[in-house]
Amino acid sequence: MKLGIGLSLIVASVASVLADRADLKLPTISWGYNFARSAGDLNLPFESLEWLVSNSGLITAIILFLVGAWFVLSKLTSGPPNPVTMRKIQRFKAIKRGYYSFLILLGLAGLASLDQLIVGKEALAVKYNGEWQFPAFTTKLEKNKDFGITDPARTDLEPNYRELKKEFANKDDASVILPLRPYNPTQDTISALAKEIDPDESNYSGLGTRLYSAEQPESPHLRFTYRKGIRQGDAQGWNKEGDRVYKAKYADGLLVKGSEEWEGEGMLKDFLSDTKELEYDVSYPPSEPKLSHLLGTTSQGDDVIAYLYGGLQVNFQAAIIYIPIVYLIGITVGLLMGYFGGWFDLVVQRIIEILSNIPFLFLVIIITLGVPAQYKDRLGFYLILGILAIFGWMGMTYLMRTSALKEKARDYIAASRVIGAGVPRILFRHLLPNSVAILVTLVPFSISGLVLSLTALDYLGFGLPVQYASWGKLLKDGLSSLSSPLLVTSAFSCLVIMLVLVTFVGEAIREAFDPKKYTYYR
Repeated sequence: MKLGIGLSLIVASVASVLADRADLKLPTISWGYNFARSAGDLNLPFESLEWLVSNSGLITAIILFLVGAWFVLSKLTSGPPNPVTMRKIQRFKAIKRGYYSFLILLGLAGLASLDQLIVGKEALAVKYNGEWQFPAFTTKLEKNKDFGITDPARTDLEPNYRELKKEFANKDDASVILPLRPYNPTQDTISALAKEIDPDESNYSGLGTRLYSAEQPESPHLRFTYRKGIRQGDAQGWNKEGDRVYKAKYADGLLVKGSEEWEGEGMLKDFLSDTKELEYDVSYPPSEPKLSHLLGTTSQGDDVIAYLYGGLQVNFQAAIIYIPIVYLIGITVGLLMGYFGGWFDLVVQRIIEILSNIPFLFLVIIITLGVPAQYKDRLGFYLILGILAIFGWMGMTYLMRTSALKEKARDYIAASRVIGAGVPRILFRHLLPNSVAILVTLVPFSISGLVLSLTALDYLGFGLPVQYASWGKLLKDGLSSLSSPLLVTSAFSCLVIMLVLVTFVGEAIREAFDPKKYTYYR
């Protein structure tokens, strides 16, 4: 197993570099390079930080290669498997609830790694004039004129491959192959499913939106929350550039005095009465389920099934980044605290106490509001993970500290010192392996905590940028649009299933790796 994981990581790192050289983007493998392309033009305050962002793809490939090489070398140089470890693994497999949950999570991770093969608006392959093109796998931006669209208003625009497939349906020398779900998780508004309503007459409960143009439902002007045809709760407004400039609150259909916040240019009354470019006063609630959209759409017009898949991807991506960082810091600091003790232990404990008393939510709000929009939109995902990582490593340090304090008094540690072993070797070759049961048991619960944290932050509106799908945002959208209960039901179901699976795995690992199962005390 270790050899297979190592070889897979090496192949993935080499494939990502070769794909970038060939201007290709592969599912999941090209993740680092895709991030570098999308965020590389930012003017970051530090040259070193800008270099890290622009070379994030190569850095990711190098890390994957080194980790894979370490797995391969450790497998080739190690002896036969430890019988105690093998018994623990067999016991884990015997706990069917946890083992099957682990297999399901592996399957979900594999499904999420397929990326644009499963969900995406770009075509997997397009045949035109006898030639094949692969838009979903290339960095080149295709245009309508590349596929014979001669309309002057459309020639230089990105193709709508769903419509292109319909246009090519009757052509023998042209065809379009779309992903299994041909919609992006976000920012792929399905305007055809929006419908006009009159909240006052329909006794409507949900979101109502005025648009600058019916052709661009993703660019709202004003949005209100209705309860039984009456405005109730928050109201928001955006300028034509998409920046939110207006906020207010309604109670029983009346504007709450002093609740209006205006940050736009000009007079507020002109903004509220700006109907010159408004084709009609409409409301765009989430669409009802149809055959093409079994769970309907969100209030932004995104397909719910594609959105749920995007949320699954975000959770796995966050875990891949968050867990190694948190455990690397927590394990290292905890082992050092327990091994050295004394003033080092006291100083680090005081630092942890200071950090643990910082209000987490307030810090998130301050950073979210203080970071410029261009950085928040492109680096917001990593910014949130960074904040979570700052607070996530501290609880683990005490467990590792306790383990190190107990183990350093053993005879094998004294023997290691006598033969001249250095501190790194003692920490990571002797102390750490004897604490592996603690680490393995903690991983599933750390993942469930991460998923809950991301969901809660997104629900409160201080989480990920709009281009990331999030189950928390879907929950909030559903609670604001009570006329579409499928939004809440689908998001809540996915969240509960994910947490239950992770919890079952964690409980099975905890029972399988319990040292009392293999130790006898006299």
